[in-house]
Amino acid sequence: MTYIWYSQKNDVAKKTVGQKEIQIVSAIVKKYDVPIKLTANGTVISKQTVEVRPQISAIVKTVHIKEGQFVHKGDKLFTLDARTESANLNKAEAQLARSNADFANALRNLKRQKKLFEQKFISQAALDTAQKDFDSLKGKLEFDKAFVQENHVAHGFTTITAPISGRTGSIPVHPGSLVQPNIAIPGSVTQPRSAVLVSITQINPINIKFTLPEHKLLIIQNKLTQGDIVVNAKLDVPGVPLIKGKLIFIDNAVDTKSGSILLKAEFPNQDKKLWPGMFVTVMLTPEIYIDALTVPVQAIQTGPENKFLYVIGENNKAEPKIITVRLVQDGVAIVEGISEGTKVVVEGGQNLKPGSTIIDTQSPKYKDKSTNNAINSYTDTHTSNWLLG
Repeated sequence: MTYIWYSQKNDVAKKTVGQKEIQIVSAIVKKYDVPIKLTANGTVISKQTVEVRPQISAIVKTVHIKEGQFVHKGDKLFTLDARTESANLNKAEAQLARSNADFANALRNLKRQKKLFEQKFISQAALDTAQKDFDSLKGKLEFDKAFVQENHVAHGFTTITAPISGRTGSIPVHPGSLVQPNIAIPGSVTQPRSAVLVSITQINPINIKFTLPEHKLLIIQNKLTQGDIVVNAKLDVPGVPLIKGKLIFIDNAVDTKSGSILLKAEFPNQDKKLWPGMFVTVMLTPEIYIDALTVPVQAIQTGPENKFLYVIGENNKAEPKIITVRLVQDGVAIVEGISEGTKVVVEGGQNLKPGSTIIDTQSPKYKDKSTNNAINSYTDTHTSNWLLG
């Protein structure tokens, strides 16, 4: 029993001495090219939205699309009853044919009158009358040509096609509905006097708008002089990869209330992952720090006046080193005032003071020692329990 008590006393004494050495986790100051990431919350917006409206008063004959359907530019959307427009067009063409005949007759009569006048068979007044009739019928002919063209245009309004490619919205009309320009359609959710048959929203490509602080504007402008700025969009959906686009717009003024600048980026959207109105996270890297000195952000210590790092020197002594922090992102700090390859304290710095002796828990020697201590502790505990039993 005396030997066991003496051995336990020696262990306690060793632990008391060992408490002067503070356990820490260290890291090496490394040099990298670090891209500076700017992150913002963005809203997905369509590149353009077109409201399709009727240009004439008519009955809807056929609706060729469904709500929420994807259409291409030129696809047929609606066919209106064209009987009135067809009759007006036929009437205008008949009037044009009559005017053509009258004009041809007036031209022949004018030529005859000119020959008779040259032979002194008619007076100047008779020639003037023939010229007047010719000029009048020529003007009427031009008017009838324009009238026919006008009716062609009106007849064309009876077939409504898609002006852009995109996705259709709600359709408030059906076959048999009467539509009129500038008169609200019953059941339409749009504003009064809109007469919107359907709206088409362009989905691919699609835009995202976001804002950045005004002090980032100069960095972005400098990057644009070198080429396109890549913008990545992140959806709030696990497993969805980043969507790559490019910056296309910088607003012409800074918002004086928020001190921010509006920007827009364009993204390909063939798989339709982006939808108007969605909220996404936008990331861009307009600048790169070349040969930046980096340390884990946990290594940064804050003093009364400066930020500093605990540097591990000779004999495992920790000494503070004042540094300047240029940037913190993704758990890494870019610092100045220290050399590459310097060993610094990452964890355990709160327990240190200048000149403290440390034990680096990441060193192989310490790991072996810790393992042996754990085994000895386990053995001593079970031996004591056996003796007490």
